[in-house]
Amino acid sequence: MEKVDINNIKALEKEARLLEPTPAKREEVRDKIVKYTEGFINDIETIPAYVDGRKSSEVFLHSPITEEPGNIDELVKMLGEGMDNTALNPASGGHLGYIPGGGIYYAALGDYWADITNRYAGIFFAGPGAVRIENMLIGWTAELAGYPENSVGNLTSGGSIANLSAIVTARDYKKITSEKVKKAVIYLSGEVHHCIFKAIRIAGLNECIVRHLPLDECYRIKPAELEKLINEDKQAGLIPFLVVASAGTTDTGSVDPLQTIGEIAKKHNLWYHVDAAYGGYFLLTGYGKKILKGIEASDSFAIDPHKGLFLPYGLGMVVVKNKEALYQSHYYRANYMQDTIDADEEVNPADLSPELTKHFRGLRLWLPLKLLGLKPFRACLEEKLQLTRYFYEEVKKLGFEVGPYPELSVATYRYIPKNGDANAFNKKLMEEIQKDGRVFISSTMLEGRFMLRLAVLSFRTHLSTINTLLELLKTKTAGH
Repeated sequence: MEKVDINNIKALEKEARLLEPTPAKREEVRDKIVKYTEGFINDIETIPAYVDGRKSSEVFLHSPITEEPGNIDELVKMLGEGMDNTALNPASGGHLGYIPGGGIYYAALGDYWADITNRYAGIFFAGPGAVRIENMLIGWTAELAGYPENSVGNLTSGGSIANLSAIVTARDYKKITSEKVKKAVIYLSGEVHHCIFKAIRIAGLNECIVRHLPLDECYRIKPAELEKLINEDKQAGLIPFLVVASAGTTDTGSVDPLQTIGEIAKKHNLWYHVDAAYGGYFLLTGYGKKILKGIEASDSFAIDPHKGLFLPYGLGMVVVKNKEALYQSHYYRANYMQDTIDADEEVNPADLSPELTKHFRGLRLWLPLKLLGLKPFRACLEEKLQLTRYFYEEVKKLGFEVGPYPELSVATYRYIPKNGDANAFNKKLMEEIQKDGRVFISSTMLEGRFMLRLAVLSFRTHLSTINTLLELLKTKTAGH
């Protein structure tokens, strides 16, 4: 056995202690980072929403990780030029292309606190305060959706993992074992978010029969067609077990008829899951409560605070009515964790999630809600609904063809030129607006038509932003 050298341990300690910078060094680095980020926020209204090209990001390819320390001034410059000055700027109010993450300031401070203190949010025994905060946030969201008090859930990295957890829970609760998979049937809309299809595959259900339900003119599931297919599948000896509805599709922002689908699912004993990742927090508004009526009939739903509550990317949520079902799909306790069992006064997030090592994500949501209260969140959501309707009406006046009236904060539209192919024209129009850089828009294909998309959910998007887009559309289509 090699003899331990105390002097070597002390030498290693001296080097290792560099991981704990002195107060002066912390202040130096922190102040320079804060100075940069404060400048970023202060200038956000003039920083482009999109910068064409990605070449500046190549600076990172020429800066490898080495044994020696770097210089904070050089690193700030590198990040500013190579990361923040290229492609899409998700923090911009001009981000009107995809469903944006937010980035409200107090959420960043919540993350800072959580990272410094490094509280563990997986097991109540180890982090009772962190676990209670996260469970309280899940309970608040469950109540918002009309779920019973004993509902449970988990804070995830986003809607993809939230939806995956729900689908795995549905699979296990409905006992879709390997010998049943090929006869099991899942019902969903072709407009459902693509992460649902990924979740089906990852959950081992790729060989299930997946029914793409017929849609109405607003791209919503037709409940009568759903029930018809369920009856036909039952008569054929198949096993209908899961229906997935959307509370705000990505392409068009459509909301499926949640109430009626829930009644059908209950009648036929299907697990009913709602993907409300995008649209769920519109429940804070009076209109949202009406359009999302029926979400309370579901067995589970996914919802993203990093969308509807304007937080930075990295916070989704799954909520499930049946605690035992979620628990049975995710629970496992190792021998070395035997000391933690007796302290289970609260449900443990690690028992309801694929994760054991669990970052304290909840503080980025709890701190802004407590500091600001709900009023500004509610007002911001209502503003986004009204801005979308305003755009929809104004873009029609410019001669654009529009898609369905927006149910939430997504609208589709396109211009029909006097000559040439409409799809090619609208693709070029989108590229010209992106090149301008002040706002960023995206597109989708609907029944073979190249449609432009407006997605209004950045907390920094206001009337002036929408008017900028309208003016660009007017200018770029003049004479066509």
